[in-house]
Amino acid sequence: MDWKREKGRKALLIRGARQVGKTYSVRQLGKTFKHYLEVNFEEERAVKQFFVDSLNPSVLCQKLSAYFAIPIIAGETLLFFDEVQECPESLSSLRFFYEKMPDLHVVAAGSLLELVISDIPSHGVGRIHSLYMYPMSFDEFLEAMGEGKLIELKNKAGITKALDGVFHRKLIDYLKIYYIIGGMPEAVKEYAASQNILSCQKKLTDLIETLRDDFAKYKKRSPVQRLREVFDSIALQAGRKFKYSNIDSHSNHKSLKDALDLIVQAGLAYKIYHTSAHGLPLGAQVKAKKFKVIPFDTGIHQKILGLNMAEIIAAQDINVINKGNIAEVFTGMEIIKNSPYDTEEQLYYWHKEKRGSNAEVDYIIQHNERIIPIEVKSGTKGKMQSMRLFIAEHNTRKGIRLSLENFAGYEDIDVYPLYAVSNILRIT
Repeated sequence: MDWKREKGRKALLIRGARQVGKTYSVRQLGKTFKHYLEVNFEEERAVKQFFVDSLNPSVLCQKLSAYFAIPIIAGETLLFFDEVQECPESLSSLRFFYEKMPDLHVVAAGSLLELVISDIPSHGVGRIHSLYMYPMSFDEFLEAMGEGKLIELKNKAGITKALDGVFHRKLIDYLKIYYIIGGMPEAVKEYAASQNILSCQKKLTDLIETLRDDFAKYKKRSPVQRLREVFDSIALQAGRKFKYSNIDSHSNHKSLKDALDLIVQAGLAYKIYHTSAHGLPLGAQVKAKKFKVIPFDTGIHQKILGLNMAEIIAAQDINVINKGNIAEVFTGMEIIKNSPYDTEEQLYYWHKEKRGSNAEVDYIIQHNERIIPIEVKSGTKGKMQSMRLFIAEHNTRKGIRLSLENFAGYEDIDVYPLYAVSNILRIT
């Protein structure tokens, strides 16, 4: 809606993995217009020819309006190009809509856009506004549960003002549910309607099969079996340095690397690069060959691993909660989801580069020109050696520990509950 009202708006390009709600969201926006025209390039293959013949917006609008029998009027019509990866020319056309028909609202969406964009020399840099979508965050999940007031209480709590124990325990219970069902809209919708975790698991099984079936669309760039092997290995290796040698495959290193890059580009996983973190920006100090990888959703993650749901629900300590490093996956994705939506957030971690050293900090973030180390740990005050080593070596003011504890502070360590990752990104 902000984009709709914006003066001098650019064409809007919505980017993200499949099934995260891109099309649904645009259709909801379409209800606020007098006319709505959706062009799905997977379904309407004949329409692709319009974009081969001409990229002139006026000509395209005439043809599309006649083909779909829907008027295209600036200020009254929302024109939506869906699955644009199937018609790269439609991406190229966005720059001309901005230049020649700036008053017309045009939105495009698709998956694997990075691959398409890389093949287009000039797809409209400076003329397109990107919006990145992900599975629903924990706060969005709480909203879907009708817990708006609980979100307000959580957001008002902090290091000097712990949350009331009753609400803290309620949020922990919701967190366990979220770990299991994740943030995919279809799974969240099912839980909101039925409160039935088993039926949500069936939804997740179907979603995973849909994602795996989609690998056939990428086969020109990587074999389907290779993509499946890497996709499953991401869940198995989450939370630790990713090694191609740990993938159960007879393929060579390059083939596996290509498959991983493709899965990351599809938005199904995210790399966490090692950084020395001796200054800003953090990305200037990475080692490209040293990284971790996390899946894009905790529900998908636990389903692939086959974790014990009953054990997670009954757990009272983080060691059980973090089976399969699910707490670290959750934390990384929460950092991404709560970052500015018009840029793609990059994740970082730190490891002491010294033989025999196990010092490691799970996440390093930049916030208000500050470097903040974050650990997902169950340790107490005296068991934060890695964090304190980082603080001492980098002259960092504070570190943050995420756990099942309530909000608290221990000298140079601030403690946040795992459900409050979004609170961290709001601190000043």
